[in-house]
Amino acid sequence: MDLISIDSLSDGQIASLIERARHHFAGNRAGRSSQALDGKILFNLFYENSTRTLMSFATAAHRLGMAVVTLPVEASSVKKGETLEDTARTLNAMRPDALVIRHSENGSAAAVALIMDAHVINAGDGTNEHPTQALLDAAALVERLGSLDGVKVAICGDIKHSRVARSNAKLLPRLGAEVRLAGPPELLPDGVIPLSVDEAISGADVVMMLRVQRERLDNELGDAPGEYLGQYGLTAERLASAAPDAWVMHPGPMNRGVEIDGAIADDPKRSLIALQVEMGVAMRMACLELVAGGKD
Repeated sequence: MDLISIDSLSDGQIASLIERARHHFAGNRAGRSSQALDGKILFNLFYENSTRTLMSFATAAHRLGMAVVTLPVEASSVKKGETLEDTARTLNAMRPDALVIRHSENGSAAAVALIMDAHVINAGDGTNEHPTQALLDAAALVERLGSLDGVKVAICGDIKHSRVARSNAKLLPRLGAEVRLAGPPELLPDGVIPLSVDEAISGADVVMMLRVQRERLDNELGDAPGEYLGQYGLTAERLASAAPDAWVMHPGPMNRGVEIDGAIADDPKRSLIALQVEMGVAMRMACLELVAGGKD
């Protein structure tokens, strides 16, 4: 199978992925290894910059015994004019077992999946979806809260350009959570109930902040120091209006002092940001097992 969208997954598969990710999370912390996918090959194909997703997929694959090959797109035939489809055909002829792709165009992962015989995982296609990020976010919350039933989650920031927000908005309600989306009016997509950041955070059990994706904006937002943070970012004052034990999340990379105060991001009593990264390896192990087969 391919993992292109949250909609690719049944409720049973989602529950199994979260359970399996938590199993790997505990195993990774205990230093246990797995060879469930020994002898299989993973191709990483990233047309956009990445630290967390690229490295966690590579780490996850190694922990499962896979060989990992990462194509350096900046030094590839893409720079000679090769199309995405022709790159996919070329890579398909090398017979990998799975391919992880990140690309700036919506629908790119689905287009590659039509060409590849290998199982394809979407690591972010344009402003469309980032399913494994939503899955790891859910697993991190289940690890801390035990259940998402009735949990109020505020997702705040650049909703319009956020594939993370789209995938979470699909996934979290299926697990029983209430999702509130908020941000600057110009960064909210059509059809979203226009909540202010203060309204969204008030009483929330989880506050997930998003980076302003300036690389996707036609017009710059205000750049005065602290301007965005004061109007739309997560400050101590805003967090005080959330539930008393509210958790803070961010998919990264963070712009400290822009969408989130640095002290909040580093607060060990409130922040799940490091846990998200750690759970990212475990969840991507679970996703690779699901698509490429094999459990220990």
